[in-house]
Amino acid sequence: MAKKQNWQDDYWLLVMQLYLRKPVGVKPMYSRDSIFLCLELHIAPEVLFSRQCEVANLETPRIERIWEEYGRNPKRLSRAVGLLRNMIGFNSSGDFYDGVDVEETFERDFRPLEGEERLLPISLVLILELYFRLTPNTMVAETPEVRDLASLMKVPTRLIVEVLDIFQHCDPYLHRRDVIVHPLFAPCMQIWERYGNVDNRKLVSYATQLKAYYL
Repeated sequence: MAKKQNWQDDYWLLVMQLYLRKPVGVKPMYSRDSIFLCLELHIAPEVLFSRQCEVANLETPRIERIWEEYGRNPKRLSRAVGLLRNMIGFNSSGDFYDGVDVEETFERDFRPLEGEERLLPISLVLILELYFRLTPNTMVAETPEVRDLASLMKVPTRLIVEVLDIFQHCDPYLHRRDVIVHPLFAPCMQIWERYGNVDNRKLVSYATQLKAYYL
């Protein structure tokens, strides 16, 4: 069985640096900075978010001590974080994770898709949420919601339309009979199977949070 990387007390320095990044405060769970740190530490976004809240509330004596030492001295904190990141093998498969089998879970959702590196699996989640707000004849480049999502994700509008069309082939209620051969069909189908039948309110809530990654 794969062993999960345990939380290390030194990680508090990285969490505090994230918290102190302007604007100071708890960063959204799926903000780009938060996700990059999650990927670096192999810690799920909800765990990192919880740790940020602990920093905000100074919940333990250890956090209070770290805050007293670094909270008002960002240069000292930056030096300490730099030393931590310079540890041999940090953020790699080298000595830092020696003997630890990292079981990837959320990480896969934030890696570029094979065949279309402008999109991530979470990008498909956002497009799927939009899919359920439109009808087939409005899944076109002229629709404001389509343009808005393309602008948010900084991709061509035609790419959003392309994915919306692929989701039509995933949708069993449309009974599309034309055959589609597309490198994004498999990942779109995987996202459909994960989220296509969940409570729409949950999908909307999740997609709303995910938008923080692109802001």
